[in-house]
Amino acid sequence: WEEISGVDEHDRPIRTYQVCNVLEPNQDNWLQTGWISRGRGQRIFVELQFTLRDCSSIPGAAGTCKETFNVYYLETEADLGRGHPHPGGSRPRKIDTIAADESFTQGDLGERKMKLNTEVREIGPLSRRGFHLAFQDVGACVALVSVRVYYKQCRATVRGLAAFPATAAESAFSTLVEWLVPVGRCSCSAGFQERGDICEGIQRTGGFLPAACPPGFYKVSPRRPLCSPCPEHSRALENASTFCVCQDSYARSPSDPPSASCT
Repeated sequence: WEEISGVDEHDRPIRTYQVCNVLEPNQDNWLQTGWISRGRGQRIFVELQFTLRDCSSIPGAAGTCKETFNVYYLETEADLGRGHPHPGGSRPRKIDTIAADESFTQGDLGERKMKLNTEVREIGPLSRRGFHLAFQDVGACVALVSVRVYYKQCRATVRGLAAFPATAAESAFSTLVEWLVPVGRCSCSAGFQERGDICEGIQRTGGFLPAACPPGFYKVSPRRPLCSPCPEHSRALENASTFCVCQDSYARSPSDPPSASCT
């Protein structure tokens, strides 16, 4: 493999790794990446962009030319360096044999048509801190234009007053879990009411109050969704009141609920 500088069909500069030993048999040429930290990802996606030449367009290469190359990965706890792709006896795991949907010919070279191919493969689940990728040429005329490595992440969200942090997806596809129908939910504490996905005060002219139940309102239990105005002849002087006290000269029976008027 050789690192080559060039331009694409739009005259943009690119750097590629190329190999084209198609006239000699028994090719086994390896290209290894640096160490790639997996971060929080357990299942990793590898996107390859490459060009590959049509063997039939290369004179004298019919018996030795190939139109595929192999991709491997090796999990490690630290960087192994850029030596042999399987040092110390550790052997990489094969991801796949990659073939091109479109291959180019000598005529395409003259017209500077790249015929870029894109392939995505998934690896994992991974357990070590990172990994190396390795590319094995077995006799193709191939140029590796780009390698993109990423994992998928569920975005942070708030549902039903419950906050869920951003979480790396464990797999590309999943099935619904056992409790796919919600069987419970969060509720606002006594003295607070729900608006959307947050707990705050009640609505008044000009918008929502910024905090909890304001003076003159109360909420006795998390089971009640909204703040209520104080019953007749009672008052709540502070924010987030859970009950209203009777005004002077008024009272309610100890057996009366907080929603009862004072008499």
